[in-house]
Amino acid sequence: MRTAERPAPGPEAEASREEERARIRRGLTYCLWVFLGLRVGLSAVALAGVGLLPSIDNAVGPPGWPASEVIPGWHNLVTAWERFDALWFLRIATDGYVDGDGSAVFFPLFPLLIRGLSPILGGHPLAAGFLVSHAATFGSMVALYFLTTGEFDERTARRTVLYLALFPTSFFLLAPYSESLFLLLALVSLWAARRRWWWAAGLAGAAASATRNLGVLLVIPLAVEAVHQWRERRNTRHLVVALSWSALAAAGALAYLAYWQWTAGDALAPIHQQENWQREGSFPLATVIRATVEAFRFVGQYPGGYHLLDWLVTLPSILAIVWLVLRARPVFSAYAVVMVAAPLSYVFLPRPFMSLPRFLLVVFPILWPWAVVGLRRRGLHEVAVAVSAGLLVLLAVLFVNWYYVF
Repeated sequence: MRTAERPAPGPEAEASREEERARIRRGLTYCLWVFLGLRVGLSAVALAGVGLLPSIDNAVGPPGWPASEVIPGWHNLVTAWERFDALWFLRIATDGYVDGDGSAVFFPLFPLLIRGLSPILGGHPLAAGFLVSHAATFGSMVALYFLTTGEFDERTARRTVLYLALFPTSFFLLAPYSESLFLLLALVSLWAARRRWWWAAGLAGAAASATRNLGVLLVIPLAVEAVHQWRERRNTRHLVVALSWSALAAAGALAYLAYWQWTAGDALAPIHQQENWQREGSFPLATVIRATVEAFRFVGQYPGGYHLLDWLVTLPSILAIVWLVLRARPVFSAYAVVMVAAPLSYVFLPRPFMSLPRFLLVVFPILWPWAVVGLRRRGLHEVAVAVSAGLLVLLAVLFVNWYYVF
């Protein structure tokens, strides 16, 4: 029996496919150039930075993994980023977790990937950490570009990717930290949910919650998107399926807690050991007010500069979240709100915004208001680029010299 031959695609369909291929090429090319620019620029900052300031006496690694001494040489292109939490990830990847030493705070997926790649790279965990973080950073730029193109347009996507690269703490994306991997997984999860690929959204969410403790909060924006899609289509079966896959986003964190219950008899060890970092509960609005007061109480006097730097990065981001709540699709405003509200609720009281600039790096929707408004307001884009790039260089120089900017 002869099957009917499919009609050849018409010129309009062929032209549409060619335009789509061209759009993909433009996006990949642009992201590659931004990624390479960030890598080269931060390399120059690292080499210059370690020679600009004396390293303060904070070069203390986790138990069993001493920090490398800061000495002159081209090796600083790599070793300058081996600071603070990076040492914890490298030690866990090499020697595993130890009950009671604080390592439980660091979720397992990032060090597991380092451990898996290290033998392939000659047994060098630092090289493996860089490979994972660099690949995840480029993947995040690509995912962010095409997600933004779908939600807005290509011009907004290009600016959003640029703003991510120039975010004041973007050096954490290329250091052996888990931020880049978490950002990639969060982007994939929300992007898949927007396209109703709920199985992919749930699996990526589960991987994200195995990467960082805040990943479990992805359940909330995914559930918001599931309900939003139900309101658009009124398909109850689809809602049940979507909510089920949304709940899967918590699986990575639950599996990690189960590991600690099995090995140490304390499922909440990753929470209990947060006490090593002296964080306490706080109402988010109270945190913002306290941080604002501290930022301007000791202007020009040590250590008031740290408070002011935290404030300069965090306050514009909080204002961007207000714009998102009013203008963006609920899934993205929900993601931004929960990812910022959680660290604002559990703080180091002497420095309320401490670590917020790093946590904000993965809250990608806060970049959209500046990209959208910058296309309409003449000069705003140039100001945003100049200020953000200046803060990036300043914070990176402090970071490579072991100053507490994280």
